[in-house]
Amino acid sequence: MESLKKAVETWDIKLAETAAKQALDAGIAPGDAVENGLGKGMETISNLFDEAKIFLPQVLAASAAMEKALSIFEPVMTKGATASRGTVVIATVLGDIHEIGKNVVAAMLKGAGYNVVDLGRDVPPEKFIEAAQENNADVVGASALMTTTVVVQKDIVDLLKEAKHPAKTIFGGAPASAEWVESIGGDQYCPSGAEAVEMVNNLVKG
Repeated sequence: MESLKKAVETWDIKLAETAAKQALDAGIAPGDAVENGLGKGMETISNLFDEAKIFLPQVLAASAAMEKALSIFEPVMTKGATASRGTVVIATVLGDIHEIGKNVVAAMLKGAGYNVVDLGRDVPPEKFIEAAQENNADVVGASALMTTTVVVQKDIVDLLKEAKHPAKTIFGGAPASAEWVESIGGDQYCPSGAEAVEMVNNLVKG
């Protein structure tokens, strides 16, 4: 776990690959490794970025290290999943290039047996709706890491209603809160990757 955390914090892709393989060899559950290893490393990176102690290139390098580890965990996480439990469209909103937390949540959901349609980052609200319609999504999730971009979450709710699409919504990111999500008519606020699976389970159950 510590090696995975360190790999992300030091932007070390080679260490991320080695640590991921070692975690699997040691019998550590991939979900635990993602949440408590990679996720904790990304929390550090996110905090350092917020404090302006590191900048975008370092965040992207840390993301690349995390992606390398995820590429090793994901086949194992999805292998045990049989029929899909539902479809989740997920992305980081327009104007926001942070996809750290979103990637962790996507990996956790895949591991839990969901079909995850990951649209990436800097995604306009219309694209969320298009993807929800094309994939018959049960849930639409959007992450926003800046106060200037969190308003796009409201656009997603409004457009889903306009399209009369039945998908439930789940939102996260530093500026978001349970109060914010309630105020825009969203269904669920997600404070962390660890809670995402349980929350999506509840939304899908209805």
